[in-house]
Amino acid sequence: MGLKIYNTLTRKKEEFKPLVGNEVRMYSCGPTVYNYAHIGNFRTYIFMDTLRRVLKYNGYKLKHAMNITDVGHLESDADEGEDKMLKAAKRENKDPYEIAEFYTNAFFKDFDMLNIDRPEIICKATDHIQEMLQFVKEIMANGYAYETSRGIYFDISKLDKYPILSTRKVDEQIAGARVAVDEEKRNPEDFAIWIKAPENHIMKWESPWGLSYPGWHIECSAMSRKYLGEEFDIHTGGIDHIPTHHENEIAQSKGATGHIPARYWMHCNYLQVDGGKMSKSLGNVYTVSTLIDKGINPLAFKLFCFSSHYRNNINFTFEGIEATNKAYARLKEGYNKHNEGTADVSDSIVNDFKAKFEEAINDDLNMPMAMGIVWDVIKYPSKSKKLSELLEKFDEVLGLKINEIDKNTSDLPQEIKELIEQRKQARENKDWEQSDILRDKINQLGYLVKDTKEGMAVEKA
Repeated sequence: MGLKIYNTLTRKKEEFKPLVGNEVRMYSCGPTVYNYAHIGNFRTYIFMDTLRRVLKYNGYKLKHAMNITDVGHLESDADEGEDKMLKAAKRENKDPYEIAEFYTNAFFKDFDMLNIDRPEIICKATDHIQEMLQFVKEIMANGYAYETSRGIYFDISKLDKYPILSTRKVDEQIAGARVAVDEEKRNPEDFAIWIKAPENHIMKWESPWGLSYPGWHIECSAMSRKYLGEEFDIHTGGIDHIPTHHENEIAQSKGATGHIPARYWMHCNYLQVDGGKMSKSLGNVYTVSTLIDKGINPLAFKLFCFSSHYRNNINFTFEGIEATNKAYARLKEGYNKHNEGTADVSDSIVNDFKAKFEEAINDDLNMPMAMGIVWDVIKYPSKSKKLSELLEKFDEVLGLKINEIDKNTSDLPQEIKELIEQRKQARENKDWEQSDILRDKINQLGYLVKDTKEGMAVEKA
């Protein structure tokens, strides 16, 4: 069967067909680098990673761009509040460019620990100010925007339809706080594409409208066009982007080019924590580092995300992730048993497993079903090298590093294996103090740890 994906634009599952040949041009909304990304953010990037891997598994060539927002993302979708980058700069008493560099590096450190495949193109907003200015000028020239004392606003009344992705009713939102945002706005839902900077605003650039800075939405429109063209295949993001950010991307592109930029729009649903939202006030905003500190392998979180379809909510609890952490260790153990097995399994059995796995991943990335097939292979009673090779093939999609097991740890107790995994992560993070603490804990349990050129060696004391 061919690959089918759910398209938010048409609200149905469709067979995927690239616009041009065998190349898939894809754009993904990346992070606003004003703070550490949390595990809810990373659920969306794990979905993005899975989509990339499924496309490549199916033989497609990728040209994938992801932005880094380091200017222009205001606190509110209503074009009010402070730029998140400037707020972070004040909070930490640093230059906003220092803030951006620090949190960009932190983001990709977590990105790599989750073994997320990097897009071919990473584009920073502040490197593309001229492209954004050009985009705004085209929208203005086409009569889709107007100037106020605060900035340049997109006029939604000029569109044939708005909104187009979501089912919200604009007329029902006319009353209320949004009207008071800027009395010069022609329509309450008009949004800023270029913002005139106050005198004390740090991040600002010369423009036909004076010193100013880009609106958040214009960044993605300008950068996706630069790298992927006016029309491309897939646009991904979190479900929270649907009603405002992605609606406005579509509006801007129609204003500048007359086109909806992407044919397929794909969105990942929320990660909840203990049945509710993550909130600083509740103290439940967890990061990848939080997981590591609690002894959870980051790749166990990736496995946890596969327990629910990307279009469904998933509920995170520490009880659940601890169980998944143990399941991840069993998964790698199961692979190792097949890898050391000597049984001969028929090609028909291998091909049946492979066909079922491919059917699952090509049905709108049905990872819960795909993982069911993976566990069937793991539990297959005849231990065979053929099945370990099949699991390695599956891991091209899973990205779980299923075959990365220290040969000398296969017969160790589960508790020791988990401590070894934690120490590996600590060393990858260059957290030498934690590495030493874990080494001492392993030693106290009767095992010796030696760090060699080939990696960590563990043996009974």
